[in-house]
Amino acid sequence: MSATNRPSGMLILRPTDGAWKESTMTAVPGMDAGGLSAWLAEAHPDLARGELTATVIAGGRSNLTYAVDGAAVPLIVRRPPLGHVLSSAHDMRREHRVISALAGTAVPVPRAIDVVDDTAQGSVTGTVFFVMERAPGRVLAHRAQNAAYGPEALRGLSLDLARHLADLHAVDPAAAGLGDFGRPDGYLLRQLATWRRQLDASRSRETLNLDRLQEGLAAGIPDSARSGIVHGDYRLDNALVVDDGGAPRVSAILDWEMATLGDPLVDLGILALYWNIADLPGGDGAVPSAVDPDAGYATFDEVVDAYAEHAGIAVPDLRWYRAFAAYKLAVILEGIHYRYQAGATVGEGFERMGALVEPLAVLGRRTLDARTRDTPTAEPRREVH
Repeated sequence: MSATNRPSGMLILRPTDGAWKESTMTAVPGMDAGGLSAWLAEAHPDLARGELTATVIAGGRSNLTYAVDGAAVPLIVRRPPLGHVLSSAHDMRREHRVISALAGTAVPVPRAIDVVDDTAQGSVTGTVFFVMERAPGRVLAHRAQNAAYGPEALRGLSLDLARHLADLHAVDPAAAGLGDFGRPDGYLLRQLATWRRQLDASRSRETLNLDRLQEGLAAGIPDSARSGIVHGDYRLDNALVVDDGGAPRVSAILDWEMATLGDPLVDLGILALYWNIADLPGGDGAVPSAVDPDAGYATFDEVVDAYAEHAGIAVPDLRWYRAFAAYKLAVILEGIHYRYQAGATVGEGFERMGALVEPLAVLGRRTLDARTRDTPTAEPRREVH
């Protein structure tokens, strides 16, 4: 197998507990470590040191991620999930391309090694995979981790995350080589259509409130005031954090698999959802979050203020974007529920994902109703029970 001609870049996925956790399985599902060893020796002999060992990293709810040791540097390998795969949600090439393009910008991203299409040969994963150097640092994904920092440090981290999002949205896509990475015109309408197709491809039960939420979102799409690079899943536990003199700071933004060009406010909507996910019934158990105002984290309003100040813009009403974020996550979790029911998930915790879909749909509808009440022509919607 030969290496592909692609620019270098790196990405690291977070485990749920903030530390690398090895699988207890003797053989990792979805990847042949021997095949990876042979590929690395041929494609990147400078990194090869003999046989590689691989373990599944706990916590990935989407793409499968492996920690690989035995090379010149510790590696990470990413591939799409096993079984039922949503066509546009697990694109390894796009993830590799965007983090490579952002390497020279103010956005903190790691550096990739390679992306390979193994579909025909099937000696490593049997699908497209990409390889990255494993960087030091940790992900804050549980409130217990906050004990290592004081309130002011966690507040500073909150605002740091906001400013890095503003840095991303300030990048000129064309200057970064991403001018053709997406179509900003009509982005929100296409996003709704895309996620509706994803939901239709993952249906295994009735989802009335989710369907009603989609209808409400489609009826009230806002006009996008600007366009830029959209991360698509921007949240605290998709950032790598290092200590800087006792204060945590963001060293890398991770998980770019849903990145595209579009309305940047979508990222603020996603960040808002995850910032308060612990308040959702079942949310803290199914989708852990370290964000805790009592520990010192900034409120989301303060996060928005920091973003606006750094970007030099006024942020408009975010309620449509927050409702869309709830819809998008609900569709993703419904897809995970579908794969879990089919026995195509790897790891623990997937049995809880499906229970969060209905609360997210209800949250999205309530958020959208609060927005539409400000519009005299809008008719109120009722939740479906």
